[in-house]
Amino acid sequence: MIASFGRHVLVESPDGERRLCHPRGKKNQAVVGDRVQWLPSEDEGTIERVTDRRNLFYRQDELRTKSFAANLDQVLILIAAEPEFSESQLTRALVAAEAERIRPLIALNKRDLAVPFERAWARLGNYRDMGYEVLALAVKPNGDQSDQALADLPERLQGKTTLVLGPSGAGKSSLVNSLVPSARVLTAEISQALNSGKHTTTSTTLYWLDESRQSALIDSPGFQEFGLHHIPPMQLAQLMPDVRAHAHACRFHNCTHLHEPGCGVITEAQVQGRPSRISANRWRLYRELFDELSQPPRY
Repeated sequence: MIASFGRHVLVESPDGERRLCHPRGKKNQAVVGDRVQWLPSEDEGTIERVTDRRNLFYRQDELRTKSFAANLDQVLILIAAEPEFSESQLTRALVAAEAERIRPLIALNKRDLAVPFERAWARLGNYRDMGYEVLALAVKPNGDQSDQALADLPERLQGKTTLVLGPSGAGKSSLVNSLVPSARVLTAEISQALNSGKHTTTSTTLYWLDESRQSALIDSPGFQEFGLHHIPPMQLAQLMPDVRAHAHACRFHNCTHLHEPGCGVITEAQVQGRPSRISANRWRLYRELFDELSQPPRY
């Protein structure tokens, strides 16, 4: 499945034929990246079954679940030097990727803004130390690929299905248009098929990066919130590499890393006299997330 628009989805057969489909039943369970079995019905089609997934990248708040895409190899998290990115949003996206065993790739945009970029790049030092790959980009709205890092990006996407994720204003649309010059044409074709007049910003769309259809880029809507209510609080430490690295040193096997004596995480987070491998900000984010995920659901 290569695009989703509420109740309507766009499927593509192995020979490249595309057809608008709708699910059988009231709820659409298919997401972009899914392999589906469908049957033609007049000028559209009906999805009969979603095959087993390798993974599903999604967020969940107290009221609803928002699925981004399925069967991913990696998630490209695009943030910007300006406006200043939210470390809480970044951490949440990384936790969601870790939970589904999807490789995350962080890209910091607007390298051409020297002072804000230097400040933002320093904030990402902890993430580089954790082993996350962090790219520096300068994506231009006109699709100019003169930036060398941007020119090298297709090699990192080759042979993979990559979801582009990021908050509104980070430059995600410009990045997609730079990597997929035909994106505007394709979205116009989809809009015409839907009789919508324009491509809705709430849709998710897959674009092929090569003629052999082995490399795919999935564009997703921007977001301002990223709920993690599907993550059990006691699993959180294992999904944050800097916390996980010291959890083995805890006295108790069921340590929450919040207040227990003999906790290796607390000891590292509160270390004095040398730089800590768990920064004060990451330690704060862990405590806030653990508290959030421990709250009973409100209906």
